[in-house]
Amino acid sequence: MMKNQRGFTLLEIFIALAIGLVIIGGTLSVFVGLKTTTTETSSMGELQENGRFAVAILTEDLLRQNFWGDLNGTLSRDVLQLVPANAANDCEGEGLNNGSFPEGVGDFRALWGGPIINSTILNGCVTDAALNSDVLEIKRAIASPVAIGELEDNRYYIQSNVSSANIFAGNINTVPTLVESRIWEYQHHIYFIRESSIGTDGEVVPVLMQGRLQNNANPVSFNMLVEGIERIHFMFGVDTDDDGVVNAYMPSNEMQDTYWESSDNERILAVKMYVLVRSIRRDNNYSNDNVYQMGDMSFDANGDRYRRVLFSTTVALYNARIESW
Repeated sequence: MMKNQRGFTLLEIFIALAIGLVIIGGTLSVFVGLKTTTTETSSMGELQENGRFAVAILTEDLLRQNFWGDLNGTLSRDVLQLVPANAANDCEGEGLNNGSFPEGVGDFRALWGGPIINSTILNGCVTDAALNSDVLEIKRAIASPVAIGELEDNRYYIQSNVSSANIFAGNINTVPTLVESRIWEYQHHIYFIRESSIGTDGEVVPVLMQGRLQNNANPVSFNMLVEGIERIHFMFGVDTDDDGVVNAYMPSNEMQDTYWESSDNERILAVKMYVLVRSIRRDNNYSNDNVYQMGDMSFDANGDRYRRVLFSTTVALYNARIESW
């Protein structure tokens, strides 16, 4: 005997569809949430990585500021037997004797910083600096000695012993003779922010630039160091009463000329740096209403769509007050 076959009623079908839609909606919601979280995590990870790398590079340079190989004390024209002339288009900061190599007037500025209020800086060497950030100059010997056979034509080198030094280009025919001396690469590093258009959408991305001294028609070559670095700001820890203790942290525009000079190098004992990192592209689902405090200055995001992280650290200048190694 055959039994009657009964299907689903219209009401049962609608209920099943409704339950299915709820399940699908929940699944999609979880998927979208996971995707958003992944995007945010990836963006924050990139910000952290870029910021830490920028801080590490700047810290490394500052730690070895005023290092001149075996030479005791600071670098001046008096201890140099041989030194190149500064090129007419050299990248010079403010004040006397602030070129790549020491000159015979004033005291050599191995460390100098300044606020960027005009896109053209450093004697016209840079014409596209981002405003409202800082520029930093560091001159020093690179820490590892080099052999004569390792000299490169496009570099400069410092040869030093405890009391004298020579600075010369790597393509020199005969390396100068200096008793009980070694040779290091001589460097003039420059840091500032440049805004560049990257990608097909023309997104303007801030980039931390590094200038490096070279033996070429252009005395300094510039390279992109880290993308997404929006601001760098420095405050200099100054010993104003010569007791070996920082009395105040000053922005560059408040520094006295004598604080920059090598003969008074013991005055600057530390540098406090601030590095503001920005995401490469906008996130239209995010609004940044934060105000980032960087010492004596601040940055207001004003509700834009970029994520940011602010890094800060203080670097002790170990070569300050050093008279011998």
